Amino acid sequence: MRRPILLTNIAALLIGFGMMAQSIVVPQLLQMPSEVGYGLGQTILQAGLWMAPGGLMMLAFTPISSRLLTALGGRATLALGAFVISCGYVFAVFLDGEPWQLMVATCIASAGVGIGYAAMPTLILENSPASEAGAGVGVNSLMRSMGTTVAGAVMAIVLTSQTMDAGGIRIPAEEAFRSCFIIGAAAALAGALVVLFIRRNHTTAEVVESSEHVESTA
Repeated sequence: MRRPILLTNIAALLIGFGMMAQSIVVPQLLQMPSEVGYGLGQTILQAGLWMAPGGLMMLAFTPISSRLLTALGGRATLALGAFVISCGYVFAVFLDGEPWQLMVATCIASAGVGIGYAAMPTLILENSPASEAGAGVGVNSLMRSMGTTVAGAVMAIVLTSQTMDAGGIRIPAEEAFRSCFIIGAAAALAGALVVLFIRRNHTTAEVVESSEHVESTA
């Protein structure tokens, strides 16, 4: 496997992890009873409505991702998307006491997903021969799915390993949710760092500038 493709798939695994972690942790924190001291006491419907803007944010950032791909290339765009996802989790670590704060954190992370997910197939296609392009994109999608699956298992382990007693029932402690946010941020940031090791491709503007320089010196 070519090194750029391998690194892109590793990044897909990590970024997929970062994307899914919020979908598992945030709804539980929103629905945790307020009587425990850190829960937000939202119903299932309310939690869904607080999460909904995140999906709209992904949709809104799709055309922005397209422009970034044209201007910066797939490598920089994917790294930027992963970094934005990480910023969303960092926001949640420090501001999670109100539903609107978690909504903002979710929107930030979702914006990163919207930016980064379009860049992954682009990087695969840039570094794959035409005869292997379909297989390369398919494997990349599989790696993203593996990341989301691993995220579910890891978040479950963290939430069940740090618990507190609430009327005879063991529930996740506040530290467990914070740990989940930190892990999500670390995974997304690791994905951004992995992307930076991918060979840099020239942007369209750089290619044109290089061609003009060659013509002027010929």
